[in-house]
Amino acid sequence: MPQPENEKIGKPVDINSIDIEKMREKISTHPSTLPYAHTVGGAVIKPEDEGSIKANALEAMRQQTGSQMQQLYEQMQTLVNQAKAIQERIWVSERIYQAEMRFKPLIGRIYYLYEREGQRDVLSLIAPNEWGRSRKYSKFIAKVHLLADHTWEVLELGENL
Repeated sequence: MPQPENEKIGKPVDINSIDIEKMREKISTHPSTLPYAHTVGGAVIKPEDEGSIKANALEAMRQQTGSQMQQLYEQMQTLVNQAKAIQERIWVSERIYQAEMRFKPLIGRIYYLYEREGQRDVLSLIAPNEWGRSRKYSKFIAKVHLLADHTWEVLELGENL
């Protein structure tokens, strides 16, 4: 078997003198898994700072989840406000149906609910600013609108309620 020549010196290289174990450490059957370029023209592989990568990922995750939490909070606030409006509507409607009415309320009209001291509440057609000097009732409770389903929409609540 012919011996390969040592290019630097021009002398033949004895293959038997090469340490096979040291060569195996440098050879890989899957060069793509090496932590360095496996050919002279290969891409430079630089190790990344693992702490920096994780910190950037954590910051991105916090921003995204923070945004989603803010959206949920705003949706929750909307639901809370809707629930309060319904409770207010129930409270006023119950007071209206317990109040004194000397007329039949018409759908689509606006009415005013007043509280009388020591007596039942009263539903009126007259707004608080229309009474002039002769204010009949002690406290304005609500301005309401009668809907087609005979429920009351609260347009305005009186002060201190």
